[in-house]
Amino acid sequence: MVILTSVLATGALTLTACGSRDESGDSGDNGDGKTLTIGVDAPLSGENSTTGLGIQYGSQIAVDDANKNKLVPGVTFKLKAYDDKALPATGQQNATSITGDKTAVGSVGPLNSGVAQSMQQVFASANMVQISPSNTNPELTQGKNWQTDKKRPYKTYFRTATTDELQGTFAAQYAYNDLKKKKVFVVDDKQTYGAGLAKIFGEQFKKLGGQVVQTDHVNTGDKDFGSLVTKIKNSGADLLYYGGQYDESSLITKQLKGAGVKIPLFGGDGMYASTYIETAGASAEGDLATAIGVPADTLPAAKTFIETYKSKGYKGDYGAYGAYAYDATTAIIKAVKAAVDANNGEVPSDINALRSSVVDEVQKSDFEGISGKVSFDQYGDTNNKQLTVYQVEKGVWKAVHTGTPELG
Repeated sequence: MVILTSVLATGALTLTACGSRDESGDSGDNGDGKTLTIGVDAPLSGENSTTGLGIQYGSQIAVDDANKNKLVPGVTFKLKAYDDKALPATGQQNATSITGDKTAVGSVGPLNSGVAQSMQQVFASANMVQISPSNTNPELTQGKNWQTDKKRPYKTYFRTATTDELQGTFAAQYAYNDLKKKKVFVVDDKQTYGAGLAKIFGEQFKKLGGQVVQTDHVNTGDKDFGSLVTKIKNSGADLLYYGGQYDESSLITKQLKGAGVKIPLFGGDGMYASTYIETAGASAEGDLATAIGVPADTLPAAKTFIETYKSKGYKGDYGAYGAYAYDATTAIIKAVKAAVDANNGEVPSDINALRSSVVDEVQKSDFEGISGKVSFDQYGDTNNKQLTVYQVEKGVWKAVHTGTPELG
């Protein structure tokens, strides 16, 4: 795995005592106008940093574009990035720092659903909007009893990523109907995202007529999966489904193939990163992952975004969530514009009143983003339900199927 701790040789970087990063970017300062801050929280170092950095820089480009185009006259937006290291406790501390900033109007992130659970109450108490481009656990928007009684826990929380109810079902349908797999071994990393996704996949696979021959769990940070490989080898499974991130799954597939077990590993969007292939090497060939939306490089609206990301030399991988982070950030900025317009063109002097207005305006979002249409339902979930299956072909992720799952 590539550890990217010297993140931004590409722009001005100031490390503060609280572990955040102030990005200058192309500020396009609006003269003597007001500066408003948008926080972004993601793992920017260590595990999951490849996708976390993609979120940070997706947000940065959106802020730079808004300032350059003077989207909100008299307002300059500043992005302040926080590294949660994929740890819930750190995410909660970062949420406290973001809400404590009296210039902050909203936050983008985090990457991980488990981290989001620790942050939601903090943002709700401050009545500040939080939009994740990547959280997929259904509980975050629909409550713990989402399968039987959907209730939105926090009106301040939104996401531009679709849920695992759809992603797990989509993967199960592709595995059974398209790959013609009948016997699956299901493994998860015990985390909110991984365990939830694996459970939904297993349930849906069995509904279709497939067999879950065995289930097992690993710990994040594990390196030796010898005993797990033996279990999979003896199970007779023709597919391994993994709920978790690329850090562990890349090692599992490498050790699995090394032991002569030539079955594909299939996972969710937490696996969809270039680092998975870099770590697993040739063992990754034929493995699969689902990811939200459609490939960014197939979207005409994302062309300029991708060109900018590459020209800036930004680290990380924009492919998984970069466009969704851009749209999440833009939704906050557009909400600020609506609040300012409603206040006779002036930025409300009371930051709490501004934050409240931004929450209300984000709920009304309805615009064409670079990832597609951006709007939210009554739970704060995106109305964009598109998903894509990717497969490793000749050392790169290739889109092999795009659509929406059939729920029933």
